[in-house]
Amino acid sequence: MHQQLIIEKISGILAATDNSYDEKLTGMLDKASRIFVSGAGRSGLIGRFFAMRLMHSGYDVSVVGEIVTPSIKKGDLLIIISGSGETEQLVAFTKRAKDIGAEIVLISAKSDSTIGDMADAVFQIGNPEQYGKVVGMPMGTVFELSTLFFLEALISHVIHEKGIPEEEMRSRHANLE
Repeated sequence: MHQQLIIEKISGILAATDNSYDEKLTGMLDKASRIFVSGAGRSGLIGRFFAMRLMHSGYDVSVVGEIVTPSIKKGDLLIIISGSGETEQLVAFTKRAKDIGAEIVLISAKSDSTIGDMADAVFQIGNPEQYGKVVGMPMGTVFELSTLFFLEALISHVIHEKGIPEEEMRSRHANLE
C-alpha cells in the first residue's frame, strides 16, 4: 500500500515537470567550465548522488562544503537543490557565486523564491499544489524523492545523448572502497 502511494505521488509530480528541462540543463552542464552542487539536509544528499553521476559521466564536478572543493569562478555552474529556495546558507552561497560571475541553477518545488530570483534558471519539479501534506511522506520527502528521480532521468538522458557506455562510467567509479 505505502509503496504504491509513493510511486503514484512521484509519478504525478514528474508528469507535471517540464519535459524540456533535460535539454536545457544538459546544455548548461556542457557549457560550464566546472560544476558545483549544493543542498542542505536530505536535499544535500540528493545533490551528492547527482554529483557522483555527473562525475561518472565525465563532468568536472565538486560538492560544496567538502574539504577539497575548489573556489568557484566565472564560467562555473552552481546547482542548488532546495525545495523552498529559501534556505539561508544556500542563499548565501548563491549570492557569493553570483557576485563572482558563476551561473546559477535552482532545482526547487517552487520557482518564486529568494534563490530563484538570483538564479539564471529555475527547474521546478512538479507544481507547488502537489506538495501539500502527504500522510506517510513527511517533511520534504515528496520533493527529495521526486528530485532524485528527475536527476537520475537527466543522467539517463546525458548518457544516451552522448553515447557514454556504462564501462566508461564504471572506469571513473571509486576503486578505493
